[in-house]
Amino acid sequence: MDIRQLRFLVALDETQHFGKAAKSCNVTQPTLSSRLHNLEDELGIQLVARNHRFQGFTPEGERILAWARNILAACDGLQAEAASCKGALVGRLRIGAVPLASVDPIDIIDTLSKQHSALQFSLQTHSSEYIVNALHRNELDLGLCYLEGMSAQHFHILPFKATPMVLLYHPNHYCFEQDTLSWQSLSSLPLGLLTPSMHFRQSITLNMANVGVNNEPVIESDSVHCLLQAVKKGMCCTILPTNVAKANDDLGLAYVTVDDGKTISPLGLIMRKGEPSSPIAKQCFEFLKGYEEIFNKGSICSE
Repeated sequence: MDIRQLRFLVALDETQHFGKAAKSCNVTQPTLSSRLHNLEDELGIQLVARNHRFQGFTPEGERILAWARNILAACDGLQAEAASCKGALVGRLRIGAVPLASVDPIDIIDTLSKQHSALQFSLQTHSSEYIVNALHRNELDLGLCYLEGMSAQHFHILPFKATPMVLLYHPNHYCFEQDTLSWQSLSSLPLGLLTPSMHFRQSITLNMANVGVNNEPVIESDSVHCLLQAVKKGMCCTILPTNVAKANDDLGLAYVTVDDGKTISPLGLIMRKGEPSSPIAKQCFEFLKGYEEIFNKGSICSE
């Protein structure tokens, strides 16, 4: 057994396809399949359900996959620790972020890359629940997510201050003369919103319900890009954190603050406690605790 076999196994789980897994590992598909067969022979159990194409993992394969992730995380941590001993921070930092976060994850990455030029980054967008589970499985190093129900027993937590919600619209199709809007004033406005499972959408729904407003959106999407394109075409308006609206100034859109717009729970950066721990994650987390200016109005709360 060697590390590459375990990397092949994890790549297959991530891609759910033999050809794509082989490509991501820079080997041919026959090589990847052969090495996985060798791993199965060595362990004496079937890991992968096969026909002519990938059909998932066997129950035994799922258990071995969890161990493979831990071993790879420990191996990567060992290499990062060795680099850290020499005064360098080298490796890949894996970050998961919720859509429409009031802190832009690219700002975080940009700041870290200027401090540690040898670092590489992987950024994924998921729900808070997915991010928490991925941190537990060592599939992510840091999570930018909502802190509702977050346990300080299991996570290091860095809370962020809230930023206002704004209504984003195209000035060729809509006009608002007020400096701020109430939730009641949005009751009959065509809206494009995230899907109901997303935290930010749930916060909007709760804000409206608190003042007796029920506005069913004309379009729902789990893609912020799709919502922005719908607004650009004049199909609807949408509700975003201020920083997201400002980041899309080049689209020719305008925005106005929504009174008392707040999320159900605060946003924050989290890192899993326990072993195996990532020296890259730990150093980056500690660095961000003392670096407030990248967050502007959404700066880190003091603890």
